[in-house]
Amino acid sequence: MPPNSPSKPPRPFDPAAQKTDGLWQQLKSFGKLWPYLWPNDKPSYKVRTFAALIITITSQFVLVLGPFFLGWAVNAVEAAIDKGQVWQDAWLYIASLILGYGGFRLLSTFFNEAREYIFAPVGQLAQRRVATSTFTHLHKLSLRFHLERRTGGLSRVIERGIRSIDFLFRFLLFNIGPTLLQLSIAGIAFAIAYDLRFALIAILIVLSYIWFTVATTEWRLKFRREMNKQDTVANSRAIDSLLNYETVKYFGAEGFETARYDKAMQRYQTAAIRSRTSLATVNIGQSFLMNLGIVLMMLLAAHQIIGGEMKLGDMTAITLVMMQVYRPLNILGFAYREIKQALTDMDKMFDLLALEPEVKDRKDAANLTQVKGDIVFDAVDFFYEPDRQILHGLSFHIKAGQTMAIVGPTGAGKSTLPRILYRFYDIAAGRVQIDGQDIRALTQDSLRRAIGIVPQDTVLFNDTIGYNIGYGRTGAAQDEIEAAAKSANIHEFITSLPKGYNTLVGERGLKLSGGEKQRVAIARSLLKNPAILILDEATSALDNTTEREIRDALEQVAENRTTLIIAHRLSTITHADMIMVLDGGRLAEIGTHDSLLGQGGLYAALWAEQETSHAVL
Repeated sequence: MPPNSPSKPPRPFDPAAQKTDGLWQQLKSFGKLWPYLWPNDKPSYKVRTFAALIITITSQFVLVLGPFFLGWAVNAVEAAIDKGQVWQDAWLYIASLILGYGGFRLLSTFFNEAREYIFAPVGQLAQRRVATSTFTHLHKLSLRFHLERRTGGLSRVIERGIRSIDFLFRFLLFNIGPTLLQLSIAGIAFAIAYDLRFALIAILIVLSYIWFTVATTEWRLKFRREMNKQDTVANSRAIDSLLNYETVKYFGAEGFETARYDKAMQRYQTAAIRSRTSLATVNIGQSFLMNLGIVLMMLLAAHQIIGGEMKLGDMTAITLVMMQVYRPLNILGFAYREIKQALTDMDKMFDLLALEPEVKDRKDAANLTQVKGDIVFDAVDFFYEPDRQILHGLSFHIKAGQTMAIVGPTGAGKSTLPRILYRFYDIAAGRVQIDGQDIRALTQDSLRRAIGIVPQDTVLFNDTIGYNIGYGRTGAAQDEIEAAAKSANIHEFITSLPKGYNTLVGERGLKLSGGEKQRVAIARSLLKNPAILILDEATSALDNTTEREIRDALEQVAENRTTLIIAHRLSTITHADMIMVLDGGRLAEIGTHDSLLGQGGLYAALWAEQETSHAVL
């Protein structure tokens, strides 16, 4: 490998890769969300976040304190009965305690809803900004990254990552976290109001419950994964067999297919039974721990009531507090699984954000302005991979306003040139200049604004024809769009459609023919009005009549700009000022059409081959 060849390209991002970090390490990554929850450019949102946290903390005190009011009310009723008080004398005090209990329960609900009201804009802004940052970052990553990605994988990463943020907000910040805080408050309250032993029992039981749930959930995950795996296998076998119905019938393989499907379903059945029975084991263990905690506390409370150290109302308060602590823990197994998955999804999205673009602007990069279109390739070496060199010391010069055609056998490196000019990749050696400026010293945005391209494989947005043409210059007026369409010889076709320029082209432009799509792409580039125009087999999908019309239009457009034509059909480039022939990434020949034919070299051979093919057809 040459010494100046590029370093090994980065490993492709794999959205399906499984994270191996532990839960604690993943929880630490939750801190990556903090800048979005505490946005420096929105002080009011900082206030909202702070207020939501204060309300959440306050609501836990309210939840713990509420049952004590009911306990005090029970004690007051008991005292009134024991002392033989007149009901009217005790009623006001008892009623106020009961109302206090109801009021605190209502207040806790109010706090929960108030927190949602206050924090909802912060959460939604965080999700929006993370999604936008990821989307923007994806457009900054190199072409290599997008060519090597798994189809559809990136959109799933963003979608799952955004969903995970909302889930983590609700469960970590407003469910699991507050539950642990509530347990701490309850433990302190029990120690102060009653006995330290109540606090110890509450804390030990809840911590045992959490440990048991996490451990058994991890144990169950293997059964769940196996069940999902076998479900996928059975489903794929069923679909494969039904799609190949005729083949199954041809070979009389119905019994064989049924046996294969039944075998897969049997494995699914075994995994499903293990998953269900393991869930029953988890539920029994959780219930045992919950009830053990209540029983131990009731026994201790009963002992102290008999000893005169506590009253019946205190037992009521303890029971209610523990039931409130237990209630959120009922979904801990589900929450644990979902939190782990959410943290994994969030990590994948932030891993995507952490990827460095392969091609980056220099800090001192200048804007390309007042473009004339003079292009120089000077001893350019280029690699897609370190062991696969595409261009070998390629040098040529296209003067401003000239039309240069590039031809050569398949794999000669023709389509690599536009990617280098657009700076989708950086070269390994040599330099590429536009108007005397190295393109690596220019900003990518200004460079790409100066270049227009009509690609061989035209892909359109799933929108209207007018939108797709107008994409060449956002904000263009309708008459400008129509003028570009006329130059591309597609205006009459568009106006013949019932909805005209508002006609939807379908996904990837599938509602249009190949020629129609290519003419839309030509119109889009003409609307952009670039100083440098690249035609990459721009007329390959057109019939002969339309090709001549488009070629005439393109020749007129090319008069005032530098044009680079990559062609396979040599008959379309005979008018070019200069024709460059590539072979194996090297410059084989250069000259006009007539001079190259006179040389009797590679170009002449290619021309003769195509003339023979046309004659046969």
